[in-house]
Amino acid sequence: QVQLVESGGGLVQAGASLRLSCAASGRTLSSNAMAWFRQAPEKERDLVAAISGTGGRTYTADSVKGRFTISRDNAKNTMYLQMNSVKPEDTAVYYCAARSSYSSSSVFRTWSDYDYRGQGTQVSVSS
Repeated sequence: QVQLVESGGGLVQAGASLRLSCAASGRTLSSNAMAWFRQAPEKERDLVAAISGTGGRTYTADSVKGRFTISRDNAKNTMYLQMNSVKPEDTAVYYCAARSSYSSSSVFRTWSDYDYRGQGTQVSVSS
């Protein structure tokens, strides 16, 4: 049973930094693409950033480009999202997701591409 557990969320002021972590257990995901999504109240779930299995390829949404960085440490079976200069509009529940099949060099952009999903961590940014 694969589990993804997010951590690092919280309440911060605009302009602050946060680092979210997504720890995987039950299976090594070092060759599997992963991603961060977020969902704000009464809004659709959106892709924030995605990363290939090796970490060599990434995608970042325009809304967070230049502020957020996705990375992974395959030795720790963990993915990260470094969030800098956060804004109130970044307030959302952040979810991590991973594919069950190997995809060392590709990134995937839709929620349905991912087979494993975490429970989410709340990020709230005050102005």
